[in-house]
Amino acid sequence: MAGPGVSEPIYNRMLMKKTVSKPVANPAIKQSPKARRSAAAVAIAAPPVVHHPITLSVDIGGTGIKMMVLDPEAKPLSDRIRSLTPSDPSPERVLAVLEDMRAQLPNFDRVSVGFPGVVKNGMTIAAHNLSPKWAEFPLQETLAKLWDKPVIVANDASVQGYGAIFGKGVELCLTLGTGLGSSLFTEGHLCPGLELAHHPWRKGETYEDFLGLRGLDKYGKKKWNKLVQKAIAQTAQLFNWDYLHLGGGNAKHISFELDKNMRIVPNQEGLLGGVALWRNEVPLIEAKA
Repeated sequence: MAGPGVSEPIYNRMLMKKTVSKPVANPAIKQSPKARRSAAAVAIAAPPVVHHPITLSVDIGGTGIKMMVLDPEAKPLSDRIRSLTPSDPSPERVLAVLEDMRAQLPNFDRVSVGFPGVVKNGMTIAAHNLSPKWAEFPLQETLAKLWDKPVIVANDASVQGYGAIFGKGVELCLTLGTGLGSSLFTEGHLCPGLELAHHPWRKGETYEDFLGLRGLDKYGKKKWNKLVQKAIAQTAQLFNWDYLHLGGGNAKHISFELDKNMRIVPNQEGLLGGVALWRNEVPLIEAKA
């Protein structure tokens, strides 16, 4: 065999193609049932090699909680499972749902969590679409102790953004769900702290008042679509973004034509971003330590 970096001579390859032939089964030779079973057992493919680290990716939403297990390339190793967010979504009730869902999935090495609110250093500062009890709750530390695994908790729109972005130029991600999520990236790097949802926009009300689920229910799909278009134009002037990624459960209600530098991303990317979260956030965490 040729050594590393050395091509095998063309002549040898041609010779092998000419001289090596496939064995032809002799129909006169009959195999016993035991031999056939043995041959079938050998033919069964070996289980695929699973590479580590394996990430449990969690997406906590105002109406639903999703989980999936991912390999290092963000390829699913399990189905995506979903449970309803408790009607009284206190930390205790949400943690109970998370524990029940975790028990349904295979083993993992680390955890990524997208949380629908402000998160700083793994602590949830506020969650307008969950419960006031999430104020200054140590979610990252709590899950690390509960599951005995390293955990990173970040804003859900940031995690979805990591799964959606191209890593080029200025990219804005908006998630249209129970509320409004937002994340901004430059050359693939997150600009932390953006909370567009609660910024005053029109008539003393916020972006989320118009574009979240309450706005969709209040104004109906037709007017809501016009409001989304106006918000897109406003953010383009504000951030001068090169690409816009629209996600969340209500993005499916968008009925207007998008420009070439805009796209609707599937909800699953909110989970796939869990691997990129580790790749991008761990160096920042270690730098602060």
